[in-house]
Amino acid sequence: MTPYGPEHLAVLVVIVVVGILAVVHARRVRGTPAEHRLTRGAGWLLLVVSLLWMAWGLLPQNWDIEQSLPFHFSDALRIITAIALITRAGWAVAVSFYWGLTLNLQSVLTPDLTYLGDPVLEFSLYWFLHAMVLWAPLVLVWGLGYRPTWRGYGAAFGIAVGWAGVAAVANAVTGANYAYLAHAPAGPSLLDVLGGWPWYIGVEFLLVGAVWALMTWPFTTTARTEHAPLADRWGLVRRRAIPAAAASPTTRAFARS
Repeated sequence: MTPYGPEHLAVLVVIVVVGILAVVHARRVRGTPAEHRLTRGAGWLLLVVSLLWMAWGLLPQNWDIEQSLPFHFSDALRIITAIALITRAGWAVAVSFYWGLTLNLQSVLTPDLTYLGDPVLEFSLYWFLHAMVLWAPLVLVWGLGYRPTWRGYGAAFGIAVGWAGVAAVANAVTGANYAYLAHAPAGPSLLDVLGGWPWYIGVEFLLVGAVWALMTWPFTTTARTEHAPLADRWGLVRRRAIPAAAASPTTRAFARS
């Protein structure tokens, strides 16, 4: 697929429009039974489609050592985002926020889409999955009121380093290029401006750490945390309280249950 060709631009428009609508709807249903039906349903859908996508790549006719094994960051992110939507676990919400809005965004803006068997199916699933893990943190944070914390920042960064280690081992064993740790992707990407291999790996981690810190800081000011108590036992995320004046009787009853 040609980057920023008609197909790519059309997909980007759909992603933006659906993302806005999803956040608006999430705000309307927050604190009601529909909120949990929405996120759990989306989480299970994402999980099932992600597992089917992995299985598709493992079929003999689709096998490609560079693509079929689930060691890219996007492979882990799909499962973690599904967990975040289904369980609201703090660590999963934090990873969904940081990875989904940065690492995944690179795959949206500079897609590395290689067809293995069925171009229509693979085009559809590639964009569905990347869009889902972009919409999820938008809904969780700007729709349902979850807020990152510095502990969540550290957890997401630590998990990213750990997953990079897993991918590096997979690359050493298979000779592949998972997580683009062996070389930059063939098409244009942000890595092209970060220096040659292996220097871009260190630069990327420094850049990611700085960007994630900037993403965290606005949510950790006193004004932002005053009405956003910790939402998990480890302090990885907060959640903004629903203003009493804005809560309907149904919302207040559900929040007390």
